[in-house]
Amino acid sequence: MDPAGRDADPALIDRLAADLEAAGFAVGRIEALWERGAAATSTHPGAALRRGHRVPALRALDHVDAPDRALATLVRCVVLGRSVPEADLAEALPSLGLEGAVGLGLIRLDGGRARPAMDLRPYAFSDPAGAGEWWIASDPGELATGGALPEEYVLGVGGASTTLSGQLLQRRTGTTLDLGTGCGIQAMHAARFSDRVIASDISERALRFARLNARLNGVDGVDFRLGSLYDPLGGERVDRIVSNPPFVITPRVAGVPAYEYRDGGLVGDSIVEAVVRGAGDHLRSGGIAQLLGNWEYRRAADDLEDGLERIAGWAADAGLEYWIVERERQDPSEYAETWIRDGGTRPGTSEFEDLHDAWLEDFAARGVESVGFGYVLLRRPVAGRAPTLARAERLHGPLGDTSGGLAAHLDACLAASDLVDALDDAALRALRVAVADDVTEERHHWPGAEQPTVILLRQGGGFGRVVDAGTGLAALVGAADGELPLGVLVDAIADLLEVDRAALWDELAAATRELVAGGMLRPVVD
Repeated sequence: MDPAGRDADPALIDRLAADLEAAGFAVGRIEALWERGAAATSTHPGAALRRGHRVPALRALDHVDAPDRALATLVRCVVLGRSVPEADLAEALPSLGLEGAVGLGLIRLDGGRARPAMDLRPYAFSDPAGAGEWWIASDPGELATGGALPEEYVLGVGGASTTLSGQLLQRRTGTTLDLGTGCGIQAMHAARFSDRVIASDISERALRFARLNARLNGVDGVDFRLGSLYDPLGGERVDRIVSNPPFVITPRVAGVPAYEYRDGGLVGDSIVEAVVRGAGDHLRSGGIAQLLGNWEYRRAADDLEDGLERIAGWAADAGLEYWIVERERQDPSEYAETWIRDGGTRPGTSEFEDLHDAWLEDFAARGVESVGFGYVLLRRPVAGRAPTLARAERLHGPLGDTSGGLAAHLDACLAASDLVDALDDAALRALRVAVADDVTEERHHWPGAEQPTVILLRQGGGFGRVVDAGTGLAALVGAADGELPLGVLVDAIADLLEVDRAALWDELAAATRELVAGGMLRPVVD
């Protein structure tokens, strides 16, 4: 960034954008470089980069043709973090020039070479509004620095960023708050479905990057505000909240880095609790919040305080409806190892072991047995209506086909769940449902047995749910083509199985509500 700590000059940002466009600085063009490099070096540079190694990529850039020289120079410098000759970078940035690149904080000059002072890379995505591609600037990562990250480090697009952006409901909305915007990536995504976006962060440095990225990509309608949690809103309510908060649980002891991009400065999972509880006071009627988070499982004497129940309790106490999905659960050592390594400290060093010890001591002192990670969707009930959505579930297995993200799946499930939650028993009997296109059935038999011992329903998309169906539910799903009401189908199945109609209905009605809420059955409404 600007060495003086000022916002970047808009004119310089526009010149940089023009040069990036002219050089073909795009995901597809860079991947083509890697493919050609793979043929020349017998190893795939892209795969090596995903493992954290840049040597194959650097070697691949030695084999580019003249038309790709500008692109290769930019990739070598601002993607791979290597210095390049001043003359080469000046050729790659003819509009911005070296002086402009220094002024933006993109590079610094040192003995005839341009050294990267910023990470800049293309980012491609697709959502219901269509395919898009942006350039995202951030601080150089460990690949470029070769060591632990500074505490004021501003992260670019990471795995958590794409996980959250792929879940964002694409319903058109009024005002969205991106709480903890970082480099601005969620605010830019939110601008695609919001009339107005407020992007807040406690870090002025992060906000400077976010403003640069918005300008670089022509994203308008974002109001950037400095402050902690919901303070930047004042008394304002919003229609949507999106947040990849600094949820990483970090020991509050000397010598443990407190990274602004991931550490909220509170003890344990208190930052996630604050975001969840605060959403109730800042969402408008019917408003939705989506965030990622961690929650602790704590043991006191012989009692284990369930982490998933804790976060559900925060939402309920705030008067919010919720759908919380725990995707992973780690023991204290696994958790510590993950985040110490994320900060750029390498295993096997004394620094790593000191940090590992501090993390484990903190968890032990507070009785933390494990840490859950997952997705959180909250909703403020429409005025005058009692809360109905209250789902907290553990789905630790692999996701289904999520090539288009989870957003469409979540949206469809939410709408379907709202529909069936509003139906009493008689109305549910009159509902018609059809099995989703991605659901398959799997039967297991003992050798020679006529009847299956296990019948599984598998979801190909979404969360990849697997349901142990049993004979009655499997028969219902198999017959669910949207033609006949549920009550008629269940009665017919009861007669076929020679069981009591009322008893089978009680069993299958509850199961049907669950399958609808999970997206495996879809309501058919005229």
